[in-house]
Amino acid sequence: MPAESTSNPDHGTAGARPLEHSDNAAHSDGAPAPHAVPHGMHAAHAAHAAHDRHAGHSVAMFRGTFWVSLALTIPALVWGHMLQRAFGYTAPRIPFATWIPAFFGTAVFLYGGRVFIQGAVRELRDRLPGMMTLIALAISVAFVFSAIVTLGYPGMPLWEELATLVTIMLLGHWIEMRSISQAQGALKELAKLLPDVALRVAGDGTVEVAVSDLQNGDIVLIRPGASVPADGIVRQGATAVNESMITGESRPVDKKEGDTVIAGTVNGVGSLRVEVTGTGEQTALAGIMRLVEQAQSSRSRAQALADRAAFVLTLIALGSGVATLVVWLVLRPGDPAFGIERLVTVLVIACPHALGLAIPLVIAISTTLAARSGLLVRDRRGLEDARNLNTIVFDKTGTLTKGEFGVVDIVTSGALTPNDALRLAAAVEADSEHSIAQGIVRSARERGITVQAAEGFEAIPGKGAKARVDGRTLYMGGPALVRTNALELATALREASDGAAQRGQASIFLADERTVLAAFAVADVIRPESREAVRALHDRRVEVVMMTGDARPVAQAVASELGIDTVFAEVLPEQKALRIKELQRAGKRVGMVGDGVNDAPALVTSDVGIAIGAGTEVAVEAGDIVLVRSDPRDVARVIALSRSSYRKMLQNLWWAAGYNVVAIPLAAGVLEPWGFVLSPALGAVLMSLSTVIVAINAQLLRVERFEATPSA
Repeated sequence: MPAESTSNPDHGTAGARPLEHSDNAAHSDGAPAPHAVPHGMHAAHAAHAAHDRHAGHSVAMFRGTFWVSLALTIPALVWGHMLQRAFGYTAPRIPFATWIPAFFGTAVFLYGGRVFIQGAVRELRDRLPGMMTLIALAISVAFVFSAIVTLGYPGMPLWEELATLVTIMLLGHWIEMRSISQAQGALKELAKLLPDVALRVAGDGTVEVAVSDLQNGDIVLIRPGASVPADGIVRQGATAVNESMITGESRPVDKKEGDTVIAGTVNGVGSLRVEVTGTGEQTALAGIMRLVEQAQSSRSRAQALADRAAFVLTLIALGSGVATLVVWLVLRPGDPAFGIERLVTVLVIACPHALGLAIPLVIAISTTLAARSGLLVRDRRGLEDARNLNTIVFDKTGTLTKGEFGVVDIVTSGALTPNDALRLAAAVEADSEHSIAQGIVRSARERGITVQAAEGFEAIPGKGAKARVDGRTLYMGGPALVRTNALELATALREASDGAAQRGQASIFLADERTVLAAFAVADVIRPESREAVRALHDRRVEVVMMTGDARPVAQAVASELGIDTVFAEVLPEQKALRIKELQRAGKRVGMVGDGVNDAPALVTSDVGIAIGAGTEVAVEAGDIVLVRSDPRDVARVIALSRSSYRKMLQNLWWAAGYNVVAIPLAAGVLEPWGFVLSPALGAVLMSLSTVIVAINAQLLRVERFEATPSA
């Protein structure tokens, strides 16, 4: 992403609102957005740009102001007393040489220092004095004192120190703002996923139109390698689509007729004709952008703590500065310049810059990392609280299971192999609309079995179906079919049927005119990722609970297979929230994972609601965190990200606060009797260095891995 994107120079201010948004911002360089995106995305993108500003100041402005101030500082240093005394040289003698430091120091103060003074005015107007107030006070004191000395008051002026201080502060802001901007580039990167134009099908040809002109119902052509311009349904063609930028899934996802595609994803080698179902603000991409923006603007408890600490530190700095000035004026009454230097250094070095940056930068980075991994944070407090969860409650259907029937076991009489039996069964059931029949057909296809056409298909009401396959009549049905036709049922098949019943699974039989050939256990198919998800949570010492409206035998069978600790079965929709409260009353911190309308009350009641993104809009809106992929393993990744980001916040807070414990006494001159004194410029360097250390530590969050299973 471009280095010269914008950011907020005042995000470190005590009490500042570091993640404010406005819809009226433009790009920092005044150029139009690089991509023409629908209105909803422009709104989110513009809002993000506004967040990166403070009263119109951008990264580019700070860069330019720094370089100009640096150029103006050099003459002040060359003809000033500080370098001549340090290096023992004599500056070139030119007319008005004695006025050069004053002239260029004043220029730096008026040009480079104005941003700090403007910021201080805003802080004081809001009654929230902070970083800008301290810097403005420091440079103003230095300027006024130097001007008075230059006009005849006894003492040593601080023009070089003033110019150097302003220039270093501008450099620190520029570096810091670039770090923030790069961390918060998620919305800009998401906006770039959408193409500028689309090919709308018109008659036998296509017309190139702006994406913003697309409407629901339009048919668009998506060529190989092109980005999908809008959400839609595939009406013709087959391909594999790269959805990693939206879901975090690295493998391309196969798409065929009837499947949905998401705006911003990238088509593979096939060609598609897609009916548009969502444009602009209605697309999944726009929704993701809104969630990312909302997460970055939502306020965390740690941020509130940092703001309070920064405000207190501002008051301490002001008090320390005044006390320092008074003490040194008493101890060295003939050298007021020294007392003024100590005051300026204290005000500069105690700026709560690092403290204000400690939390927002971690928030920005963790939210971006989450979005790129298919974890959308709707509320920062949800992600912050996830680190404390010790109990995760999963809804069964659609979360731990696929919510569709499938064959989970096959037992044959010996005349057929399991795959042959499934091939024949799928052929008989191919024309049936029954959900169990379609589950059998789906299971066959998932195993790579070609489902052949049958002849003479006939539904047998209440019993099953029959058809001719491979020249013979075959039946598919439940126990009623076996009893009605008086079919022979081998002992092995009967035992398999009894075992399935105990597990709450349905038994479907394949038979000919006389004998049952195979028994199929059919059930809601468990997601292959569910076992790993439960194991990963156990590795993190998190209890796993399953809650379902299904009968207890069905629930117990799934729980036993997955190793789930506790089962709530036969739970009515209105009872789900009550069960969550029961766990909370037992002292547990509960996270609820669900995807349906029935899960919404439980999601809201839980300490952290985690919605499966493929589920209903109601569930998604109720969750604090949305899993774009329907992958329960991502729950453990949410906890891992929460713990890592919180650890970074604490590290930054301890550093930012601990630094001031040492820095303020040094700036005040406690080591002066031993010959060690910090200059204002060196104080500015140390303050900026403290901020850079916090920024680097936050950036290290990027290299951490948030796997489902913790490393040993």
